[in-house]
Amino acid sequence: MIYKDFKGLRLSALGMGCMRLPVRDGKTADIDEQATAEMVAEAMRGGINYYDTAWGYHDGFSEPVMGKILKDYPRESFYLATKFPGYDLDNMPKVREIFEAQLERLQTDYFDFYLIHNVCEKNIDAYLDPQYGIYDYLTEQVKSGRIRHLGFSAHGSREVIERFLAVYGDAMEFGQLQLNWLDYSFQNAKEKAELLHARGIPVWVMEPLRGGKLVRLAEADEARLHALRPEECMPGWAFRFLQTLPYVTVTLSGMSNIEQLRDNIALFSEDKPLNAAELETLEDIARGMVGAIALPCTACRYCTTHCPMELPIPDIISLYNEHVFTGGGFIAPMALDAYPPEKLPSACVGCQACEAVCPQEIKIADMMSDFAAKLNMK
Repeated sequence: MIYKDFKGLRLSALGMGCMRLPVRDGKTADIDEQATAEMVAEAMRGGINYYDTAWGYHDGFSEPVMGKILKDYPRESFYLATKFPGYDLDNMPKVREIFEAQLERLQTDYFDFYLIHNVCEKNIDAYLDPQYGIYDYLTEQVKSGRIRHLGFSAHGSREVIERFLAVYGDAMEFGQLQLNWLDYSFQNAKEKAELLHARGIPVWVMEPLRGGKLVRLAEADEARLHALRPEECMPGWAFRFLQTLPYVTVTLSGMSNIEQLRDNIALFSEDKPLNAAELETLEDIARGMVGAIALPCTACRYCTTHCPMELPIPDIISLYNEHVFTGGGFIAPMALDAYPPEKLPSACVGCQACEAVCPQEIKIADMMSDFAAKLNMK
């Protein structure tokens, strides 16, 4: 196992994410505890010492199951991470109540790593609102030793992360981002990671395989990569990409069976960073994958000057591209939750004034209609 230094700690470069544990009959809340315990034992043998869960994972059952399993291991033999669930705005006034419940659920006296969860457009105003006392309470837990290291995770834009760090930045010791070779450009993950790096905040990685989307590629794309590294599997390319980035400390993988776990442990037995030609090939494949589906908006914003509704058209197109490429998911709906009704795709009147000035000749009105329909907007 590769290990990374973090403030005197020796962290396994591969962390076990506990959002996709084995379940029975496909039921998210029905975790197969025996299979999970076997995976944890294998992870421990393989050198993994970082375990990441959260309040809402597996409909709330990940924390108690992991607490029960990890109780069998010496507390100093692993690092435990969980998160404050600010993705649900109803939780904002409950930081003390939830934190105390998490200690009980995970059967521990302290958390090695604790994250402010999913900083995004939807919740940034609430996270910054002093009435909830989130910053004050969590930094107090750091002082008391019940949180050893405080950080955050984010799916929001760079601008949202900058707003968050303007208030929380001095207390943030690490930041967790969706980072992989596809989203490096597609979701501007490169800019977000470099923002953290410039502030001296180490990067933790989530979704390194983009929910499995990078495990299998088109046959022609796989052939291009195989020609460069005949021995490397497709997940290996994703992990090697991250091993190339010097600011990445821990890469979390949500493994659902022991075979995936063993394969990933083997991939993290040694560093094999990519060279310039290999990185360029991945970038080209990513452009092709996105370009085959996404609308070619360059954010020139000519359209916004002609929209009678003053809609943020390039931003909406970016979210539309994410939603269509992913085949759904939570990121676009989550971001649009922060939009007032008069700025949503459903507010488009279909006048096509924007299309008259679009250099890419995008059918913007059709996109707005399709997006509204996909999200069941009225």
